[in-house]
Amino acid sequence: MSRRPPARGAAPRQPGVVRIIGGRWRGTRLPVADAPGLRPTSDRVRETLFNWLMPALPGARVLDLFAGTGALGLEAVSRGAAHATLVERDPALAAALAGHVERLRAHDRVRVVREDALRWLAAATPEPFDIVFLDPPFAAALWEPALRALAPWLAPGGWLYVESPPGAAPAPPPGWLPHRELRTAQARAALYRGPGNTRADTLAGAHPAP
Repeated sequence: MSRRPPARGAAPRQPGVVRIIGGRWRGTRLPVADAPGLRPTSDRVRETLFNWLMPALPGARVLDLFAGTGALGLEAVSRGAAHATLVERDPALAAALAGHVERLRAHDRVRVVREDALRWLAAATPEPFDIVFLDPPFAAALWEPALRALAPWLAPGGWLYVESPPGAAPAPPPGWLPHRELRTAQARAALYRGPGNTRADTLAGAHPAP
């Protein structure tokens, strides 16, 4: 969600909001800090994504890199994930995420890490996550280094969501297979299944949006 400075004399910009779509916190509206390059995943894409993930969510451990508004990680916990780690380097956004956790009383289920995502992946001890959301700022083009660094953090048979510009298709780690894909005018949303799953997962049956 790109920002432009307000015109001289214009009224102050009103803060945005994101809405949790389903689960225990359904309908909760969370304020969004105004930060350069912030582009929350749309309601339409989130609804589709979590329909795809529904069977995998109960009890899952989730990693939301470049968390931004936290909409993906918080939506996952709302819908049954056991725990989410939200990694965000921007101080204002990380503070807003901590405020969301406080408001939702989710300290036992959501951890906010204020750190650069690539630096955190390189320095922290890897732990297996069942679902990973990768939606970096589009202008930064961080998909390739993030996907390389993610490999040891992905649980066998887990799920990897990658959001990118509509004309881009970042390659997943070796052995990860495309499961579902959605394209809108603003983004490409792709879900991959990791090695170790018990059945083949391909794009068969997926219907990309116009």
